[in-house]
Amino acid sequence: MATLTKTNRRDFLKIAGTTAGGLFIGFNWMSCESPKMEVLSNEEVLANARNFNAFLSIAPSGDIVIYSPNPELGQNIKTSFPMVVAEELDADWNKVRVVQANLDTEKYERQLTGGSGAMPHSWERLRKAGATAKYLLVAAAAEKWQVPAKELVTSEGIISHKASGKKIGYGEVANDAALLTAPEEIALKDKKDFKIIGTPVKNVDNASIHTGKPLFGLDFFREGMLHAMVQRAPFGMKIKSIDDTEAKNVAGVKDVVTFENSVAVIGTSTWPLMKAKKLLKVEYEPAGKVESSADHDQIFKDLLANGKAEIKREDGNVNSAFKNAAQVVTAEYQCPFLSHSPMEPMNFFAHVQGNKAELIGPTQTPERARDKAAELLGIPPENITVEITRLGGGFGRRLHTDYVAEAVQISNLVNAPVKLTWSREDDLTGGAYRPAVRYRFEAALDADGNMTGYKLRGVGMNAGNSTREHNFPSGAVDNLLIENVNYESSITTNAWRAPITNFLAYAEQSFLDEVALAAKKDPVEFRLQLMEKAKTNPVGGELQYNVDRMIGVTKMAAEKSNWGKNPNVKQGFSVYFSHRTYVAQVADIEMENGSPALKKIHVVTDCGMVVNPTGANHQVRGGVVDGMGHAMYGNLTFEAGLPTQTNFDKYRLIRMKEVPTVDTYYVDSGYDPTGLGEPCLPPTGGAIANAIFSATERRLRSQPFIEQKEFQDLNLGIKRV
Repeated sequence: MATLTKTNRRDFLKIAGTTAGGLFIGFNWMSCESPKMEVLSNEEVLANARNFNAFLSIAPSGDIVIYSPNPELGQNIKTSFPMVVAEELDADWNKVRVVQANLDTEKYERQLTGGSGAMPHSWERLRKAGATAKYLLVAAAAEKWQVPAKELVTSEGIISHKASGKKIGYGEVANDAALLTAPEEIALKDKKDFKIIGTPVKNVDNASIHTGKPLFGLDFFREGMLHAMVQRAPFGMKIKSIDDTEAKNVAGVKDVVTFENSVAVIGTSTWPLMKAKKLLKVEYEPAGKVESSADHDQIFKDLLANGKAEIKREDGNVNSAFKNAAQVVTAEYQCPFLSHSPMEPMNFFAHVQGNKAELIGPTQTPERARDKAAELLGIPPENITVEITRLGGGFGRRLHTDYVAEAVQISNLVNAPVKLTWSREDDLTGGAYRPAVRYRFEAALDADGNMTGYKLRGVGMNAGNSTREHNFPSGAVDNLLIENVNYESSITTNAWRAPITNFLAYAEQSFLDEVALAAKKDPVEFRLQLMEKAKTNPVGGELQYNVDRMIGVTKMAAEKSNWGKNPNVKQGFSVYFSHRTYVAQVADIEMENGSPALKKIHVVTDCGMVVNPTGANHQVRGGVVDGMGHAMYGNLTFEAGLPTQTNFDKYRLIRMKEVPTVDTYYVDSGYDPTGLGEPCLPPTGGAIANAIFSATERRLRSQPFIEQKEFQDLNLGIKRV
């Protein structure tokens, strides 16, 4: 049994309630120093749901309300967080109701969705919230029956005393529990005793989604609000002149306002605003770099060859290793800018009233949104409330607050509540893309095919550090040099699902296959040899990844996919560590009528304990589909500061019929849960590209695959559309 010690009694503040009340347990998920307990009726809990955060509420009926603080964008956190609380509480899941919490920085730490860090960060906090509530409920029952608490057992919201046969529901002792003192130490369950965690649980919002309930930001409506849409400047340009005469004459348009480098049309609904935007006559002039994709290609070439690089890591003597190499392998890999393209375009509601403001909408970073609004308005952050709606996808785009800032500024300018909506064209052309990156890899091999030297130079467009210098194969090569060059582009970028590793993993894993081929070694065995070296004799100090976990997923993936055992199946392997999690993938290609067809992708994941297998499988398969789709089809190009692709007729996404079978497996490594929202995307492109090479001997070094000459007569068994 696990135990969290030194729990301060102030963690739980008990307030006596009325006879109609229930037990309210507030829990500070930040420091575990100031959670609160109050007695509230079930009606009071539901009526004031938005006013409480980070708590567990038990009504006299035995119904339980659990608030989930982190934004839900499809990663299933709104289901898995309450599962952890309910597990330690020994709750009846059928009586659990889940409510999305609003922003509250006093009660929550890391109230955001990004970096696949929600569950690792909150795991113990969630467990402690449930376990402490159960302790108090059991203590109340023991006092009521005048029996030792250790003689009582709990299950599905019922407390039982075996010796006397007595049973009582949580709701019946909620008031008494509120009067008791919280413990200094709280015991947590042994994982082998879990009954809810580890079982498949459906998404708590399923019924509402299926029946069209207003969950998403686009659903939000308030009587009397205005609508707004924005015309934004091309990248690297600024407004020179505006003629809004025709736009203002459209029925339903109330106003046209200019702020920063944008023009907003305001009206009664979005349809007239879309028409009015097209009638705006805005003339622009250069305000910096006005770039096209042709410029980027030359910039990449120049910076790879001569750019001043920052050395991110250097082990051994790289020059000597390459000078004495029996063989040198060199390759370049490149990826384009990409849009996040969530199903729900950007939108947000803002109501600015003097020195206060109300914000409602889909954001991955509610605190950042609030602070940006406070900065723009010059008012204290505590004067701003943020209500989080369910997000129709995010993938990092909603970490950015540009669309929230627009809504705030427009509301402030027109002195009215405003709902800002982006069209799909706005979403694709509005910036904050995945950075374009080009890599050059070099490997030195000795006469026995051992990799004695490794060099990587990354050049990124507004990518910051386009490398992950401490990831594998760092630590496994005696002589290693990793360099980074960042180019400051006028095209705005942002974190895109599995930042940097979403492409770096493909490039690294494809290149390692090239090196294995040159070394005349099996690709899986080649990697395992490197991992064993990192394990037994790591280079450059302590490893920043767990090599045993990486070996574990590698071996299981080879086993589950029958690696190399079927001559009629051509396979590609890829393994990667990101966001605390280890994922290995094998792509299977079979020949059909003389053409290669992608049939299956085997995925082995070590994300520690799997809280909800249903949600986990959705995350894994979703990551694979996302990784495959963007590797094969996604591309965003520019001409004179404007994206060439403005809607899905030109910006290609993967179709349902193009998705192969995805088999999922999990390594039971004994670790607490680690990230799962992002880690399964990075290895996918490499596994597919390596399988294509195995089947065709054509090496794909740039994305999207579909636009490379090596792919022109291939379709992987999918009819082109």
